[in-house]
Amino acid sequence: MSRVSLEGQVAVVTGAARGVGELLARKLSARGAKVALVGLEPDALKQVSERLHGDSDHWYADVTDHEAMTRVAAEVKERFGKVDIVVANAGVASGGPFADSDPRSWRRVVEVNLIGSAVTGRAFLPLLKESRGYLLQIASLAAVTPAPMMTAYCASKAGVEAYAHCLRAEVGHQGVRVGVGYLSWTDTDMVRGADQDEVMRELRQRLPWPANKTYPLGPAVDRLVAGIERRSAHVYGQGWLRGMQGVRGYLPGLIGTVGQREMRRFAPRLQGMRTGLVGAGGSADEESRATQRS
Repeated sequence: MSRVSLEGQVAVVTGAARGVGELLARKLSARGAKVALVGLEPDALKQVSERLHGDSDHWYADVTDHEAMTRVAAEVKERFGKVDIVVANAGVASGGPFADSDPRSWRRVVEVNLIGSAVTGRAFLPLLKESRGYLLQIASLAAVTPAPMMTAYCASKAGVEAYAHCLRAEVGHQGVRVGVGYLSWTDTDMVRGADQDEVMRELRQRLPWPANKTYPLGPAVDRLVAGIERRSAHVYGQGWLRGMQGVRGYLPGLIGTVGQREMRRFAPRLQGMRTGLVGAGGSADEESRATQRS
């Protein structure tokens, strides 16, 4: 498709306090979009909003909270008059053996990444139907290929990919386009947080090239912006990810075999691994939930 100008368009970005969400908001703003930032860190969101080029605002909300996200959608409509683009980017991760994982953290990864994306879509779809807009669902290489020690993250990203594909078929005749964005290991707080664990870092380094690299954030987000401008069905933050689609059917069997060997190698070192959410975003999520409980 030809590119659609973002000048004057209203874009909503969840998980916008840092990383992919923050840089995406900046690049959309630089192209003339008005940006609504949504996340769990009001101070950080305010700082991001103040640094954007054009009109913007920010909302504190947990993407898994249907009532909160419905309220945000209404307030964004009141503030900006419409919504043209929604980027469901909010996500968290955890790592380690499934048998030893913290059940609450494991469940939270699925809740934020999958349920939170669906809640976001449900809240904003009425506005996207009005504008014949575009929803970009951020997935991951983890949606394409399974990985030991990442059961919650892979399950959530595979689920969110399937959800977005289903939604595309449902709403296309109403003028709403739905895209899925795929990212490999990209230089964010989440990836750096996962790398703080020595076993997780070494396991990743032992992946075959090019999956064993950490990629710079800027070029990946540039590709996401180009996908938004084209209203693309699939957007690849790293170009080689497109080729993974053709071989994904072979990956579970291959990884099931190779993964056993790797897990046998690392088994003596798996005791005492951190099992909570990783990175600054994970910490923010845990702190927000602790505040709500108190």
